[in-house]
Order: sequence, then structure tokens, then C-alpha cells
Amino acid sequence: MGKVRFRGVLVPVITPFAADFSIDIDLLYRLCVDLLDQGAAGLAIFGTTSEANSISSRERMEAIDGLIARGLPAQRLLPGVGACAANEVAQLVRHASAAGCGGVLMLPPFYYKGVSDEGLFRFIANVIERVPNLPNIYLYHIPPVAQVGFSLDLIARLLEAFPGIVVGIKDSSGDQNNTRAMIQRFPGFDVFAGSEVFLLDTLQAGGVGCITATGSVNVPGIRKVLDNWSGPSAQALQDRATLIRKTIQNFTMIPAVKAIVARATGLPDWKRVSPPLIQLDAETENRLFGALAAIDFIPDQLALARAKEAT
Repeated sequence: MGKVRFRGVLVPVITPFAADFSIDIDLLYRLCVDLLDQGAAGLAIFGTTSEANSISSRERMEAIDGLIARGLPAQRLLPGVGACAANEVAQLVRHASAAGCGGVLMLPPFYYKGVSDEGLFRFIANVIERVPNLPNIYLYHIPPVAQVGFSLDLIARLLEAFPGIVVGIKDSSGDQNNTRAMIQRFPGFDVFAGSEVFLLDTLQAGGVGCITATGSVNVPGIRKVLDNWSGPSAQALQDRATLIRKTIQNFTMIPAVKAIVARATGLPDWKRVSPPLIQLDAETENRLFGALAAIDFIPDQLALARAKEAT
């Protein structure tokens, strides 16, 4: 039996921090359960929105173990394994595989800029060669942030060299022509939009879903697009999801999403972000909730409120 591949709406879950900036595993677990209950197909923990690169490898691995020990299904986890040292990435991949995670989401090495496809191929190959019993590897293409990405030719080379291992990609380029090109050039390669703004177009082109920052607060709305993408209501549902996304992204995304979850759960600790990020000030937070009220968006408070059980 082959490894299960992800499809649908995946959430790069926000990370709750205690006052000492350690991860609050209980609070994270409760939100993860809520998101799965709301219809998330998987949880891309330790992605960009999770503040992963402010969290050590050891903390990430301990959190995965803690979530699974509390009962979260390992196969629903797609942890980010982004780092700039191949040995560190391999350690994270090895741990995710041993824990039974459904796959890993792998950034390119992002510190050095202007590197060649050859260098990036050697880095990914170095990681893969270090890890026995590899999980499904999904590439993470986010050049607006990393300034290093996966070209079409590099993807083609990785698929040829590692068939059945490199199985998909999250395209956060913001360039839908690039997303369509990936889908058209690589049949059977699982392409996820990096934002629900592009979900309908991605599905219509043959993609498999999205991995999106605002999933932490709007899984039900995004799922409606996924579930009805070929029906007459598809464009209206997409327009609604897009409006919510664009309203939130007018503010600094990570602290804005955390402020929404804090309001929905009544737990102010959710607002805490790890430096160098800072939480929204009171005036900005008021503007955020005013903007959300203006579009009549209230997150699923009944679901998110279950996160209170952690306290």
C-alpha cells in the first residue's frame, strides 16, 4: 500500500507561545483538533505562519511528539522542515518519518541568494540521501520571502531523480501563471495554491488544494470553495473567501491571525508572537475587527472556543 497523499485545505497552524516563548503544546493541540473538525485535510505545522524559523529544530520535534502523544493523528501532519543546513533538514525529516507524519514541507536553503539550480538540487539530494524510509516530500516555493525558489527545470530534475519521493509543492509565488505551468508540465505532481485567493483557479487547472495562512480562522469558508469548485456557486464562494483573505492581509498577517483566534477563544495568550514579530497594538487591532465586521466575518467561535479546554 502506497503512502497517502494530501488533498484539500491544509493549515499552517499558528503557534501558541507561553510567556517564555516556549510552545504551549496543549493550546496548539486544541486548535489542531478544532481545525480538523472544521474540515482541514491536514495541518502544515511549522510553516511560515507558524513562525517556524523562530523555533528551534528540537522544539519542533518535541512539539510533534507532544501532539501525537495527545492523540493527534500523525498522518494528518505535514510539518515544515525548513532550515539552511542539510544535516538539520535531514534530522527534521528523519524525525517526521519516524513519527509517522503524512509528509514534510521543504523550503530551499534560503540564506544565500542567487544560488544555481545545480546547488539547490545538490542540497535536496544531500537531504534525501541522509534519510532512510523517506516520507512524502512537498516542496515549498515562496520566493517573495525566501528569495530562493524552485524553477520548473529544477522540479523536473528532482522528479526524475526521486520518483515517488518528491510528490508535490506549495506555490506561494503569487504568480498564478507559474502555478498553472507546474500543473500542466508535471501530471500527477500535487500542486497546492499558497493562498485561497487562487484556490478555484488552481482546482480548475488540475491542482489539489491550498495551504493557506488564513486557514487558522476560515477553514469552513475555504472548504466551501473546495467542495463546490465545479458547481454554479463556485465563483461566489471564491469571491467571499478572497474578500476575507484580502481583508486580513491588509494587516500584518501572523499577528492579525493570532489576534482573531485570541478574540474567538477569549484567550489573550494567543496574541503572543515571537520576536522580531510584535503583536498588533490596540488601535490596529480595533481597525482589524472593524474591517472584519464590515464584511460580516465572525470566525467559528463555537469550534475555536474549545481551545479554552487547555486552560
